[in-house]
Order: sequence, then C-alpha cells, then structure tokens
Amino acid sequence: MTYQVLDSTSKLIAKLQTLAPEQQQQVLDFVEFLPQKYAQPQQSPQKRVLGLNQGKIWISDDFNDPLPDELRSGRTK
Repeated sequence: MTYQVLDSTSKLIAKLQTLAPEQQQQVLDFVEFLPQKYAQPQQSPQKRVLGLNQGKIWISDDFNDPLPDELRSGRTK
C-alpha cells in the first residue's frame, strides 16, 4: 500500500468513529453496495441461433397486405 492509501484509510476510519452507530451501518451498507453497482457482467450474452424456433409460430399469408381504410384512419363502424 502507498502512503496515500494508508492516509485515506486512516482519515476514513477516524471519521467513521465520530458517527452514530446507525450512520456507521448506513456507511457499511453503502460500501457493500458499491461493488455490486460497478460489477462487470460475469457472462457474455448468448449468441442468437438462426432458426431456433422455426415452425413454432404462424403468420397469416396476408400479414403484409394494406389495412382497410377504416382501420388506418382510426374510424370504426
């Protein structure tokens, strides 16, 4: 450890000792939270597999056909 780290640690401990026990617990909770907040993902995302769900869904043959005018304008009968 360098002198700067030791000096910072000493200052932190001295300030912590002046806090009430409830405040010390809040500081401890925050210090334990920090590694979780800045943790790097452990696993890389899985790559997609082409055709994995082939044949499991069905799309109507007229899926891409234009909609009727009353549907496109928002008017209903």
